[in-house]
Amino acid sequence: MPIYRADEPGLPGAPAWLRPYRPLLRQGDLQTIIARYWPARWDEARFPTESRFLSTDEGVRTLAKINRIGAGRTLLMVHGLTACSEARYMLSLAQRALESGFNTVRLNVRNCGGTEHLCPTLYHSGLTVDLRAAVEQLSDEPLYVLGFSMGGNMALKLAGEWGESPPAHVRGVCGVSVPIRLDLCSRRIGEFRNRVYEVRFLRQLRATLALKKRLQPEIFAQIDGARSSSIWDFDHQVTAPAFGFQSAADYYARASSAGFLERIRLPTLLIEAEDDPFIPWSVYAGDPAFGRNPYVHLAATRHGGHVAFLSSQGPRFWAEEQALRFFETLDEGGGAVSPLPA
Repeated sequence: MPIYRADEPGLPGAPAWLRPYRPLLRQGDLQTIIARYWPARWDEARFPTESRFLSTDEGVRTLAKINRIGAGRTLLMVHGLTACSEARYMLSLAQRALESGFNTVRLNVRNCGGTEHLCPTLYHSGLTVDLRAAVEQLSDEPLYVLGFSMGGNMALKLAGEWGESPPAHVRGVCGVSVPIRLDLCSRRIGEFRNRVYEVRFLRQLRATLALKKRLQPEIFAQIDGARSSSIWDFDHQVTAPAFGFQSAADYYARASSAGFLERIRLPTLLIEAEDDPFIPWSVYAGDPAFGRNPYVHLAATRHGGHVAFLSSQGPRFWAEEQALRFFETLDEGGGAVSPLPA
């Protein structure tokens, strides 16, 4: 299927639900940084939050933040690397979704959101068991799944793992700024221009490992990530051996959602900016799934950064609005498991 150019005049060939993108800033790093610190619009008094612990794997519990308005449909969201359910983009999307008639579930990946004491493992970008279990436990009404960055890789990989037999209540999937090729994205983050980002990620990953060592020394005493100088090194020295991968390269090859895109049989939308500082545009432009799988579509913009897409026109967060419009279109179509509607 085509790659939709969401910032081209007239949006040639684009579906009716896709709206033009007018970037607030035309520089990927500025988009990424400013969006991170943009105040989240969140009204706890209007939408009270329920905290629920979900048992997802042996000895593992994850934390879900649930907001219900009594709607007959639910949006399940998954955050990015080192983030949690309280990230700006998770809160702002939840608020907008609730206003649009969705119940919302903000899922914390294991060890995130203060849950390091609730499981005996770390987490990685292709670990779908927790998301799969959450989906199975939210089977009472139509469900839409959206992942940001790492969470998007998990969501897309899980959709591919389901293949020809997705759960009947799951109506659609969306990923925003998804690193579908973890190896290439790890290399990109390791470039000199991205060193400030990489140092921040490493600091947070090491802090999580240090906390796990204190909480569960019998499990993590022999794992040492202190000498890792890059994300690739950390994944080679810590993530890969912790989960039985032979190396960082083996982990990336087996955990990347790119290898699962052609198996997806649910309406799926990916939203990506060419100037994303973490994801080379070639990752998307060269993937054959966007030409062969009618269930998978890509909305692309020249500008937008990573999990940002700040718009000069309302609403401010364009990608989040497009995801909701996409899901609403599927809902209007009765939730049939079919290729993406035009």
